[in-house]
Order: sequence, then structure tokens, then C-alpha cells
Amino acid sequence: MINKVVANATEALHGITDGMTLMLGGFGLCGIPENSIQELLRRGVKNLTCISNNAGVDDFGIGLLLQTKQVRKMISSYVGENAEFERQLLSGELEVELIPQGTLAERCRAGGAGIPAFYTPAGYGTEVGEGKESREFNGKMYLLETALHADFAFVKAWKGDTAGNLIFKGTARNFNPMMATAGKITVAEVEELVPAGELDPNQIHTPGIFVQRIFQGQHYEKRIEQCTVRATAH
Repeated sequence: MINKVVANATEALHGITDGMTLMLGGFGLCGIPENSIQELLRRGVKNLTCISNNAGVDDFGIGLLLQTKQVRKMISSYVGENAEFERQLLSGELEVELIPQGTLAERCRAGGAGIPAFYTPAGYGTEVGEGKESREFNGKMYLLETALHADFAFVKAWKGDTAGNLIFKGTARNFNPMMATAGKITVAEVEELVPAGELDPNQIHTPGIFVQRIFQGQHYEKRIEQCTVRATAH
């Protein structure tokens, strides 16, 4: 069995260059590849196209890459928590493609499944559908959406083994499994790395065939984007 373990994020990002298209898993700040983002920041690669559900917040996640002007284009679904993103968008510094959330997930999944395009009703009759082919099925209109691919896909998992098999925990699963299948090189960072054979095959969410590099991450902050708690009862 192929051992896909690399020492750290520095080794995992070998070969990344300016102008590449990247997929970054996560939803809000949940399940984001924190170590890989920090390494992208350290390397200073620029003119990146980032495919991610969101753009992080101003001082965390992909928001860090926006602060340093490393991102040329964002392909996202929800970006309302990042003031710097808004500023760059309104000033014309950042190119943005907004996609309905389900469509974004399916475009990533289609990219990994070898499906070049598919029809969806989401966005028909709105700005999302401008310039796109449409077609009627059973009396309902659908838009043709194309698959998404990336030079690198960065995902974060709870557990992984040396062969690249991954298990995600709870809602941190989100976009990670779809994106893991659609990168030419998929880099997985995990909280716990175990020998091949230790994971229950029935619990694996992403098979190692989709992962080229895996490493055990360090110092996860796991910041909560919106912390909501009940008032203390008296």
C-alpha cells in the first residue's frame, strides 16, 4: 500500500505556484484546512483562484489571503462575514463568482466524478443564469452548470491513515469530501494520523485513492464564527 504521508504543510504544498486554482474545504470556519492556509500565506503565492464555500473572516481562514492580496478570484457561495472581501469586491480589486450553495457542492462533486456538466433549477431567472444555457424538463426550467476542478484541493479531516483514507467529524465534513475528489493534487491535513488498516472501512468518508498527500496538522484554533449561547438561568 502506498504511503502518502508528508512531514508537514511545507512539504505538502510542494509545487504550488502563482496563478493556480485551489479548492479549500470548510463551511464558515468549520473544517477549514488551517495549516495549509497558513503555509499559502507564508509562501506568498499570488493571483490565486480560490474555490470555497466562503471567504473566511477578516483575520482568519481565507480572509488572511485576502488581506495580503494573494487571491485574484473567489468562486464562493456565502461571503457576508468578511469586510475586506466586500471592500475588494466593490473596488474592483477582486473578481467574484457567486454560486448557489447546492450548485457549488454539485459542481465540485461532478468534477471528481468525471461529469462535465449537469442541469439544475437553482438560479434560473436570476443573475446566476445570465449567459448560461437553459432547458426545460417536465415543464420546469433548468440551467446548465459545468464541473469545477482545481490544481490543488486542500481538505481537513478528523482522522486519516497513511494511505490517505479520511474520516470527517460531524458538520466539519461539509464540502471536504467533494473537493477531495476534484483536485489534481489533493492535500489532506488531519488531527490524528494512524497506520493503514486501523480505520474501520465502513466509516471512511473519502477513500485514499483521491488523496495524494497527507500530514498530521498542528495547533488547530477551530475558531467559532458566530458564538450563540443561551442566557444563564437564574
